[in-house]
Parts: sequence; structure tokens; C-alpha cells
Amino acid sequence: MLGLLAVAELLGMALWFVGSAAGPILQARWALTPGALAWLTNAVQLGFVLGTAASALLNLADVVPSRRLFAWSAAAGAIANLPLAFTDSFAVALLSRLLAGVCLAGVYPPAMKMAATWFRARRGLAVGIIVGALTVGKAAPYLVQAWPGTSVATLTIIASACALIASLLVATAYHDGPFAFPSRPFAWTRLRDVMSARRYRLALGGYLGHMAELYSFWTWIAMFFATSEAARVARGGSAAPSWLVGTLAFGVIAAGGVGCVWGGLASDRLGRERLVVRAMAWSGACALLIGAAWGRSWWLLAPIALVWGFFVIADSAQFSVLVTESVEPAAVGTALTLQVSLGFLLTTITIQLVPMLAEAFGWAWAFALLALGPLAGIASIRQLAKSAR
Repeated sequence: MLGLLAVAELLGMALWFVGSAAGPILQARWALTPGALAWLTNAVQLGFVLGTAASALLNLADVVPSRRLFAWSAAAGAIANLPLAFTDSFAVALLSRLLAGVCLAGVYPPAMKMAATWFRARRGLAVGIIVGALTVGKAAPYLVQAWPGTSVATLTIIASACALIASLLVATAYHDGPFAFPSRPFAWTRLRDVMSARRYRLALGGYLGHMAELYSFWTWIAMFFATSEAARVARGGSAAPSWLVGTLAFGVIAAGGVGCVWGGLASDRLGRERLVVRAMAWSGACALLIGAAWGRSWWLLAPIALVWGFFVIADSAQFSVLVTESVEPAAVGTALTLQVSLGFLLTTITIQLVPMLAEAFGWAWAFALLALGPLAGIASIRQLAKSAR
């Protein structure tokens, strides 16, 4: 079941970065500014926030069976994504991305809850594998776009087909495990009860610090690579192959899939709090260091980016596991959904921040400020660890 969920999550989350991967083509086609280009990703983030906020408010993740919620959401996301393949309107493209994000709110949190029904002692590893799978899935559009001659239509249709397969897999083959969370009727007070738990608030604080960095890095790393390559060539370096930027962007994000599995193994051995502090420390250090490699050799830049890609999400699943352990079982779905809703709301701000920093200070310094996110997250998780003693 864990393998089935991992495959379904990988395929379903292929919808996420379609707009970002197609960004260079659409930017040239529609003469988009960097700020406008950012909205091809931010529209998904905002849609996801709207979807998860509505789901949390209505307790959908605790009222509707997770299998049904996932299957219908993935199928709806496949349909919502398709207009990007054919439209000549930037507004239609943004609406398509927004609706896809709304639908993905029923794909991401339910999968973590479904995995948790099969594991108790090794829940950190199980949820880590799920988050690792969705990380690779999000990276997939960059790999497809790196193929020579790939069009926006081809990229979009492949992503929608993947989401539809994910829907069918879960609808026909999944069932909850022996540690299923009890379903409860809708209650307006559930959201208040979740937020009243101090351990939940501290886990949420760590997660927000993590999210302040994560999606800005993922969204802009391809642009960072492209501008670095242009600067390197302008200094007299020989041009790299045209496929390198897209392939390396895929590799950097996909490295996080391996990081998530490592994080799951390490958290079950060392403890979740210690794992997330270590991962955020490494991630924040890379945010500060990568600017020094901008415009220089790929042999210097690529390793720093890959290490950052590994650690930037290695702790992500563990925040979700901390949430499942900090609230009553009947509120787990709502707690997870609220967590990701607030986290992705924050990303809509930080994604827009990076190109502003690049314009003001240059791309070499655009990522340095993101280190503040892990710093704040570490402070919150240390308080969480103290409260457990």
C-alpha cells in the first residue's frame, strides 16, 4: 500500500510545476515580466491555499474518506490543468493553474493521512517516502521540458494523464490500514481545538520556517541556473549544453525525494525534533553559500544546489508526523490540512520576494534572505523539544 500511495502521489503531483517548467516558453510567447512569470507558480500556491483552507474549515479530510477525496481531486486536477495546453491567454493560464492548485488540496494532505493508517512505529519513514514521491513528482515537469522540442501542450497533457492514472490507482486499489483514524461528523470547533494545542503551534512554527524557504528555492532555481550560465559565458566560459539547466533543475528537486527517505529513517532513529533541526541548519547554510557560486563553474554550483535540494525538504514529512502526534486522532486530517494551508499561504509571499531581491541586489544574492526561514524554524522546534521533556 505504501508503494501504491507513493506512485499515486508522484503521478498526481506532476501537475504542480507545469507552469514553472513551461515558464521560459510562455515568457517569450507573452512577453512576461519576472513578476508576472512568478504567478504561474503562485496561482497554484494560492489555489492550494484556498482548497486547503476550505477543506480545514469544513473538516473534509476527517469527514470524507481519504480514498474518495484523493481520487476525485486528482481527476478534477487533471481536467483543470488542460487549458494551459491550448490557451493563448495569460489570464486563462492563471485560472487553470489556480483551479489545479485547489484540486491538489485533496491530493497532498489525504495521502499523508492514508500512509499513517498503515504505520505507527515507522510512521516517520512512511510519510517521508510519500513526501519524497511527491517531491519527485513535482520535479517531473522540468525533466519533460528538458527534452528537445517539448511543447507546452505536450508537457501539460502528460501531467494531466499522470494525475488521471493516480486517481484510478487510489480509487481501485487502495484501502485504509489497521491504524485508521476514526471519522467524525463536522464540527465548527475542531479548527479551534487544533490551534489550542501548544505542541501543534510549535510544530506549525517550524513548518512555516521550512516553507518560507522551500518553494522559493524550487520555483526560482532554474532561473538562478540560467542567469548563472549567462554570466559565466559572458566572462568567457564555454556554453553548456542546452538541456543542462532543465535537467539539473529536475535533479535538484528530485534529490529531495532521496532526502525525504533519509529524513524518515533518521527521524525514527534520532527523533523528529533533532532531525528537523539538522536538516534546516544544512538548508539555511546552502541558502547563504550558493550565491558565491553564481556565474562560476558548474562543478562548483551544482554540488551546492544538489546538497540544498537534498536537505531543503528532508525534514518536511516529519513536521506532518509531529502534527499527527500532537492532536487527537479525530482531528488529524483537519490539523494536517490547516498546516499545509498556512504554509502554502506563506509561500505566495516568498516566491514573489526572490525576483524582487534579484532585481535589487542581483541573482547572486537573491536566495540569501531565505536562510531566515530555517533559522526561525529551528527556534520553534527547539521549544517543541523542550516541551516534550
